[in-house]
Amino acid sequence: MKIPMYRFVLFLGGFVFVSWPTLAVADSPLGAARADDALVRFVQTVVDANPRVRAASAGLEASDARRNAASRPLYNPNVSAGAENAEVNTYTLGISQSLDWNDKRSARTAIAESNRLVVEAKYLAARWAVAVELLEGLSQHQTGLARDELAEARQRLMNEFATVAKRRFDAGDLNQVEVYLASLAYTDARIQKATAAAALAEARQAIRSLSPHSTPSEWPLLPTQMPTLPDSAARPQSLALALPEVLAARRQVDVADATVNLRRREQRPDPTVNMEGGKEGGDLLIGLNVTIPLFVRNRFNNEVNAAIAERSQLENASDNVLQRAHARLVSAAERYELARGAWGDWELTGQKSLEGQSDQLRKLWQAGELSTTEYLVQLRQTLDVQESALDLQQVLWRAWFEWLWASGQVDAWLGLGATR
Repeated sequence: MKIPMYRFVLFLGGFVFVSWPTLAVADSPLGAARADDALVRFVQTVVDANPRVRAASAGLEASDARRNAASRPLYNPNVSAGAENAEVNTYTLGISQSLDWNDKRSARTAIAESNRLVVEAKYLAARWAVAVELLEGLSQHQTGLARDELAEARQRLMNEFATVAKRRFDAGDLNQVEVYLASLAYTDARIQKATAAAALAEARQAIRSLSPHSTPSEWPLLPTQMPTLPDSAARPQSLALALPEVLAARRQVDVADATVNLRRREQRPDPTVNMEGGKEGGDLLIGLNVTIPLFVRNRFNNEVNAAIAERSQLENASDNVLQRAHARLVSAAERYELARGAWGDWELTGQKSLEGQSDQLRKLWQAGELSTTEYLVQLRQTLDVQESALDLQQVLWRAWFEWLWASGQVDAWLGLGATR
């Protein structure tokens, strides 16, 4: 006697198989679900050794040196000496010094400091980018392992199905079409196993590109709990303002402001003072000379106008960066909440083992309560549900890492501080 389809569907609905640590959706703040020590150490080591981060760190050191250079005096003194051998021998020694009368030095220092802050923001962004890329690689690897295990289980089940189908065909219980169907199902399972293995290898490549000297056995697992979004998520504007790309864009505006100030000061000439002393025959010579450039033919107005226009351009570009960062942050929070809610609904369906479910289906098939086609359809649906759960897990992790990046909470979740 065959069981009613609705009862069978309800029976399947209570089935959940997860071969990796179950993700619990915890109602905890960000700090309570922070990454564990093994994960933090691994990420810290990889990020510190990454060439991209080291290049950004070297750029930051260069910007420090440029700021220090800009803070030094603008003009060096000049020393001159002269001698004339004539009826009266003359000897002179002089020193001249151009004066930074309009304090161009402070304007140059302001530009260099703002540029240093731009590079500092880019350095932090590089660290975050590598950290998030590594975390996403770990999540893909962890999910890939589970997907490979599921594909292995699918192949084993379909192999058993094909073997039993052949045996029942020999006994006269199944027809040739049903045997062909079982054989095709086994072939499809082998293809899916190869595909899962290739995806797992690709996930490992992503991690090896960041940590080439580590092995899969050294790669830490991601936490088993996913936190709720913190209260600060309700204030996306303040989070967006603290993002590295937003800070870098705003610092570019500061650079432009300082540049406008410098160009205006460059319109005012700096005098040069020359003091000279010497001896002509038996007489002492003392001279004082002051020269001032006359900005008559070129008043440098165009340089000022260009700096003002560039400042306006950078200000609008900064507003655009902030606007896009705000939109990305809000959308990332929405996607994470949707994925988290879907995972919570999935957990409520219950958890049973794949082997137990497949055994029950096989018993129903062998007892004649399910046809071969129905058995294959229900078994595939069971396995496909597990595949969907793995896809949901990957979406959940990706949404979480995307929110960490979009909100600037990467270091907060990992408990890291930027070092160089």
